[in-house]
Amino acid sequence: QVQLVESGGGLAQPGGSLRLSCAASTDRFAINAQGWYRQTPGNEREFVAGITSGGTSKLADSVRGRFTVSRNNAKNTAYLQMNNLKPEDTAVYYCSGSYYYNLDDYEFWGQGIQVTVSS
Repeated sequence: QVQLVESGGGLAQPGGSLRLSCAASTDRFAINAQGWYRQTPGNEREFVAGITSGGTSKLADSVRGRFTVSRNNAKNTAYLQMNNLKPEDTAVYYCSGSYYYNLDDYEFWGQGIQVTVSS
């Protein structure tokens, strides 16, 4: 059983910052990759960032230079630091997890957390 719990969302002003956290718990195999996706109403979920336990990471072009992804392996927790937020970053953000060292495909998902960027 794998659980992914997001925290840290909320309201930010344009140009502001938020940090999302995703705590993973598993009773069997280790989670070796975690990712972040986001979704707005009427649109498909889109990839934002991903990171493996080995430190390999990937960011979407739309957030590169503004967002950073990191992971504390000891805590099984991934972070998404979001700086210089824009209104178009408003979405429900989902954490994802995988047993594999794979940044493109995930077996497990969190419940999602709202991020709203507005003045």
